[in-house]
Amino acid sequence: MARWRDDSRNADQRLEEIAADHLSALHETLRADRSAFGLYDTACAAGERLAGALGSLAAEGAESEDALVARLVSEIGGDGGTLADAAVRRGTAAAVRDVRSRHPELDDAMGGGAGFTWDILCDLYQVFFADIVGEFLRSVVAEHVKLAVPVLIAADPEGRIADWVAEKVVDLVPNPCEESAEATDLAQGVDTAQSAVDALQDPSAELPKIAELLVPRAVGKVLGLITEEITGVEGAAA
Repeated sequence: MARWRDDSRNADQRLEEIAADHLSALHETLRADRSAFGLYDTACAAGERLAGALGSLAAEGAESEDALVARLVSEIGGDGGTLADAAVRRGTAAAVRDVRSRHPELDDAMGGGAGFTWDILCDLYQVFFADIVGEFLRSVVAEHVKLAVPVLIAADPEGRIADWVAEKVVDLVPNPCEESAEATDLAQGVDTAQSAVDALQDPSAELPKIAELLVPRAVGKVLGLITEEITGVEGAAA
């Protein structure tokens, strides 16, 4: 990072390589010690709280982006003072921002006071876990930048690293809406195939349960603890 310059040749490619190195290092560290940084347990606890909030968001929504961020940070973020806790809170805000960019119709939903559709909420679930990882690494990089290379702060390399990391890992997160339609894939998490059918008929009742069951898998994948299906990411990080 000390040698990186925003205006240098191949600056974007080099920054992606640096981001990949950070993601790889995080994955390797957590594979060696799952308790490192408290990130795994913190992300799992936050994910369970998010799953619990999905039903009410489907019914009530929120009046504005700021109101949605404030509500979710309060319900999900907790008041812990660790780097992992801070990553959850920042990841929550980033997830709302990212979902809004994916779903322009979210503005109409908030303005109309209606509940959010499940495709929006399932996307929120996915990007939330990805943004936790991105925001955690943003904080790590930012501290090193401030200490070693203050001139780089203006270029915001840590923010671009966080965005790159989140984009790379978001597709690893299982989507509750998609999983609810695949009863056989949920054999370990739900009692019968009928549960998945019920989820399609009454998503507000069943999808939060499915989302909660998927939390360990979601966290395991974004943190590199579950490695099948992530060859592309690990290859990029090598």
